[in-house]
Amino acid sequence: MLQIFLQQCSQLGTDISTVWQSYGGQYLAGMGATLRLALLATLIGCIIGFFCGILNTIPHSKNDNIVKRFILGLIRAIIRVYVEVFRGTPMILQAVFIYYGLPYFTGTLVKWPDIFVAALFVVSINTGAYMAESVRGGFLSIDPGQTEGAKAIGMTHVQTMLYVIIPQALRVLLPQIGNNLIINIKDTSVMFIIGFGELFSVHRGVVGQNYLYFPSAAIEMVAYLTMTLIASIILRWIEKRMAGKRDYVLVKTGSRNAAAGNYNYPVKGSPLDEHSKEHAQHVHQTHQAQIQHDLKYGRNRGER
Repeated sequence: MLQIFLQQCSQLGTDISTVWQSYGGQYLAGMGATLRLALLATLIGCIIGFFCGILNTIPHSKNDNIVKRFILGLIRAIIRVYVEVFRGTPMILQAVFIYYGLPYFTGTLVKWPDIFVAALFVVSINTGAYMAESVRGGFLSIDPGQTEGAKAIGMTHVQTMLYVIIPQALRVLLPQIGNNLIINIKDTSVMFIIGFGELFSVHRGVVGQNYLYFPSAAIEMVAYLTMTLIASIILRWIEKRMAGKRDYVLVKTGSRNAAAGNYNYPVKGSPLDEHSKEHAQHVHQTHQAQIQHDLKYGRNRGER
């Protein structure tokens, strides 16, 4: 049994080598197309998500103008429908409906100029739907006092979001953004349904020529795993950079820092060291001088 398994592993290695030698360039081109689509779609999807998050958090009350309340309610209803539709349906069907459905219903009025543009649109709006909810949760995680403080100094809602809330929420949302990027690297494989030449479509083309399905699938698996691992490493590095240095030094002197709990005792043996002989002698002399002063002039009521 073991011998048969080893023979099959050897045969698999031979088949993989044969497939790679013949179609390696096509696999690399497919990886490039996949990465380009995933990166751009994740970036656009994040912009859509943040835009929806800002619109969803515009404050309003019962005392506001009825027109303002109606418009905000309509915007939030549209965003809710958009999020539920694109989160609740498979991306492969979204691609079919958008790429084939729009020309079907509009005839020659709507035609996609390029398959890449259509694929980018589909993946971007799908990512934006997921990011919209993540951004909303990220905004809600920020202390409301931040918003109240921004309003107190006269900042508008957009200014508050751009300069106060989003910079803080971005650090919280970075893992989710990275997660969406990794998902997009894998889920772009469904774009073969509209004829986009990404990595999975290369695999289908190669298998159609040599019928070596499993060796080609093994190459495909390693390629996707390589891209996602590299993306994960880069994202963790970005997270550490955004977290800042951990070996920073706080200011340790001054009464304000002492009151804030950041005070450290001076270096042992220095003139400011409370346990040094010089400091003890200075305290003793000061105390004796205070006693002499009290004996000579007495104390006022506030010092008793």
